[in-house]
Amino acid sequence: MFMWIIKRDLLLAMRRQSDVLTTLFFFIIVVSLFPLSVGPEMNMLRTMAPGVVWVAALLASMLSLGRMFSNDYLDGTLEQMLLSPQSLSLLVLGKSFAHWLVTGVPLVLMAPVLGIQYDLPTDALLVLTSALLLGTPVLSLIGAIGAALTLGLRGGGVLVSLLVLPLYIPVLIFGAGAVEANMAGVEFDAHLSLIGAFLLVSIVFAPWAAAASLRVSLE
Repeated sequence: MFMWIIKRDLLLAMRRQSDVLTTLFFFIIVVSLFPLSVGPEMNMLRTMAPGVVWVAALLASMLSLGRMFSNDYLDGTLEQMLLSPQSLSLLVLGKSFAHWLVTGVPLVLMAPVLGIQYDLPTDALLVLTSALLLGTPVLSLIGAIGAALTLGLRGGGVLVSLLVLPLYIPVLIFGAGAVEANMAGVEFDAHLSLIGAFLLVSIVFAPWAAAASLRVSLE
């Protein structure tokens, strides 16, 4: 069932490629505009690069959170999932993983290319990619809770932002901090370890919380 959910959501995403490209182009545009507005001052660009990339990735991942459950809710698929004998938490985990494959992985792949605009060294680009690889799944898992809580509500997109943004802050801080520590010549392993800990905690608790929120929303 877990693999079926992933394959199904990926197939639906490929049929709605405009949604996928919107997220990716938003990330590219936001990251690329800052060097144009700041100017060619390399020291300033290197300093601001980690924060800009992480904030852009955070906002880009939020664009598609409202669609994680809404389409299944509108066509009745979500109700059938609740009635199935399979664990709803497992289904939520599959949908979160599919959401990360569609939105998070393209951002991770594009980040090193966009980081060149900020004159980041190779080591910093590798740390940035590693931090995003660990952090973007956390964004999808936490976002699933917010999407489930606001399912079917008018103005749910704004409510999702208010709910999940405070929970995103630790990942943002340690993700950007890992790159800054690398450029400062300081050990950055602790930052990546903390992001990995956030990922493990999210994998354990986020599907359960999102499943409970879905039951409340559908009632």
